[in-house]
This record gives sequence, structure tokens and C-alpha cells, in this order.
Amino acid sequence: MNEPAFSKEMFAEGPDISRIVTEDDRPLDNFFAEKQQRLLTEPLTSSWNPGRPFIAAANVGIFYDADEPPIVPDMFLSMDVRLPEDLWKKHHRSYFVWEYGKVPEAVVELVSDTYGGEFDTKSEKYSEIGVRYYIIFDPRKSAKDALRIYELFGKRFIPKIDRNLVRLGLGIKLWKGIFEGKYERWLRWCDHKGHLILTGFERAEQETLRAEQEKLRAEQEKYRAEQEKYRAEQERLRAEKTEKELIKELTAERQRADYLAAKLKSLGFSTE
Repeated sequence: MNEPAFSKEMFAEGPDISRIVTEDDRPLDNFFAEKQQRLLTEPLTSSWNPGRPFIAAANVGIFYDADEPPIVPDMFLSMDVRLPEDLWKKHHRSYFVWEYGKVPEAVVELVSDTYGGEFDTKSEKYSEIGVRYYIIFDPRKSAKDALRIYELFGKRFIPKIDRNLVRLGLGIKLWKGIFEGKYERWLRWCDHKGHLILTGFERAEQETLRAEQEKLRAEQEKYRAEQEKYRAEQERLRAEKTEKELIKELTAERQRADYLAAKLKSLGFSTE
């Protein structure tokens, strides 16, 4: 097990960050990257409930040393921490490791047209500061090579065979589907069984579908109840009809017996 690389006690007063630039307003790579980043953060904040606080952020700098530039992953996930109330304070604008007392557990890098050092310089830095899981997604490669997942052992990243991030209670996988009107191969979070962590929109659609299904089931139950009521009424009518017919037959039989008895009596025969 790796020991945490940082702790709040190591920075009791915190370093001087007055000259640190926390944001530089650089644009994102492309529309796909912008959507993919949100698809990696929004489902976690809207649908995931791990039973512990966490921060999921995209394109936010991780400051691990006041004298070094930050490393800026496309997305990161840090467990057991919460965003502060006031996000406008200088030391709250980015992920300062000494403020949170730990580095994020997982980072995701998207490979773009411009080389970004995903496989060497960034990998070395993430392993150096103690990131547990390092995920690289190249959307232009084949399904076999598009997703690479590494786990930290000691100070080295080792490729993972499976796609379960056990320490996070999450999995990650490639998914072909529609997100915001675009059908693509996306990178998605899932649970350990491979079920997707839904976006807020997907969850709302699911709830709507579930409500419609419940309404349909209720209507079907109502229809079945009415059918049962109708069948019971038909049975009652048949029973009444049968009883009337039986009474009618018995009455006719009685009348016939009375007629025969009277006939015999008139001929001098005793019916007693």
C-alpha cells in the first residue's frame, strides 16, 4: 500500500501562493473533448452515491508544489474531500494538495492532435505525486488500444488488465451511444458490474420511463379488475339463468305430473 504523499500537517501555514496563476483561460482542444470531460464529471455528481464525499473536476489544475507549475488533467477524481463554500478565494480556486491533504485518486487524460506528454512526462509526474489510477483515452484508436488504465505500485504505474478501480468502487469502459445528440464512442464510468453511472438526463429519462411503466401497469391492473368484474357478472347471470331454467323445468314437470294424476283419477285410478 502506498503512503499518502502529502498531509495538511506538512503545510501547517500553507505556502505563499500570491504569485500563482490558478487559471489561464486557455481554450479546450475540441468539441469532443469538451463533451467527454463533462461526461466524466456530471454523472458522478448527479447520480453516483459512494457514501463518502468526493470532488470530480475537469480541466482544473492540481498544485502539488508552490514552486512548480500545476499539472492539469482532463479530469480527476478525489475521494473524502469536499469543495469549500467560497470558491473565489485564491487558495480555493484550484486543487492545492496542501489544502486538501491528499492528491486525487484518479486522473484521466484525453489524447488530442497535439502531443501532451500523456505517456511520459505526465505519467512520471502523476506517479511521483502518488496518483493511484492513471487513465488514458485516445478516441481515434481502435477499441483494443483506445483505453489504457494504470495502477500505482510503489512509484511505478503498472497496466491493469481489468477495468475496475477497486479502491474507488468504480469501473470505467468504452461505450457507444448518444450523448447530447452525438453518437460516438465515449469513455464512461460504471459500477463493478459494468452498469453505467447515468447522467442526470439519462436518470430523468429512466425515471420518466419507470413512471410511464408504472402507469401502464396500473392501467393494466385496472383493466384486469374490470375484466374479472365482467366475468363475475357473466357467471352470476349464467347462474341466475340456469336457476330460472331449472325452476321452469321443475314447474313444467310438476304441471305434467299433476295433469297425469288428474287424468288417472278421472279414469277411476287411485294415485295414492
